[in-house]
Amino acid sequence: MIKRMVIMLLATGAVFGGLYGFQTFKAGIIQKVMAGMANPPQTVSTADANVSDWQDQVEAVGTLKAVNGADLALQVSGIVEEKSFESGDTVVAGQSLLKLSAEDDIAKLAALKATADNYAISLKRAQDQQKVSAVSQATVDSDSANLKNAQALVAQQQAIIDQKTLRAPFAGRLGIRNVDLGQYLTAGTTIVTLQALDTLYVDLYLPQQALNQIKVGQDVTTTVDAYPGKTFPGKISAINSKVDPVSRNVQIRATMSNPDGLLLPGMFGRVKINIGSSQKLITLPQTAIVYNPYGDSVFIVDHPTANDSKNGVARQMFIKTGATRGDNVAIIDGVKAGEQVVIAGQIKLRNGTPVTIDNSHVPTFENAPEIKDQ
Repeated sequence: MIKRMVIMLLATGAVFGGLYGFQTFKAGIIQKVMAGMANPPQTVSTADANVSDWQDQVEAVGTLKAVNGADLALQVSGIVEEKSFESGDTVVAGQSLLKLSAEDDIAKLAALKATADNYAISLKRAQDQQKVSAVSQATVDSDSANLKNAQALVAQQQAIIDQKTLRAPFAGRLGIRNVDLGQYLTAGTTIVTLQALDTLYVDLYLPQQALNQIKVGQDVTTTVDAYPGKTFPGKISAINSKVDPVSRNVQIRATMSNPDGLLLPGMFGRVKINIGSSQKLITLPQTAIVYNPYGDSVFIVDHPTANDSKNGVARQMFIKTGATRGDNVAIIDGVKAGEQVVIAGQIKLRNGTPVTIDNSHVPTFENAPEIKDQ
């Protein structure tokens, strides 16, 4: 009886021991599976931290303006009698462009000239007679005054006639013609615009803090949307003598040559001014930076095995950033040259997360990216 009970107790213990061992083994397997599921490798894209020449710049938008530019008009009214230009013509200074009808004025001028000639004859006669004391000095003086008055009236009438002729005040390119033959023009009506295109200004505004970084003669480069990839060099030619009290900005004017006539007044331009000396800094794509209120950071990929460049472990590193340029940003502190930095997929990472690197779809990052037509 006792022997049977012992056997039963041993059998029961074996069963419970087996069950306990099985449960322990099962729990271990589940724990390992859950651990693997909680921290699986994440696919990311990376870029190497490279050292490059970094030139600090001040950037602003500006408006192009001709050194000489005007909307041409006449200061008198009349009917268009002669037109000697077409839209888009290139003209020289003093070239006649348009004339108003001036028959009445020309006839009046002829009458005034005749009167002036008569006074000139009278003065000559009086001067000859005075030599023999035939007339008084008062007569000579009166005839002289009459001649000067007549000559002044002739000059005045000639000026009126000249005002009915439009001439190019400087050399340049004409715009679109706004008048036709036979049209009646009132004084001040714009006939055509004239712009000297060989040299242009670009006017821009900078915050007052930039005043200690810029000076007259400093080099600038300008780009416009009309000519992607092309830069137009120039120099700062003037800095306004006061700061706008409302915006606290100061107006800057740069001058640049335009020998090919590609640029036109009124264009919008992006202006860059190099300041300070060139530095060698580590640069990264801006997508690599994780911005947080408590500090900016990046994820650096460490490779436990030197031969395995496709797999690694993410390590978060707080950094100090500098200026940005296009798609890239300068790194002042926190990243060493040559380190592999995650540029896509950071949202899935934390310290120690295993990663798999896939750079098959990494875009190109440029200092001066441009919109390209697709």
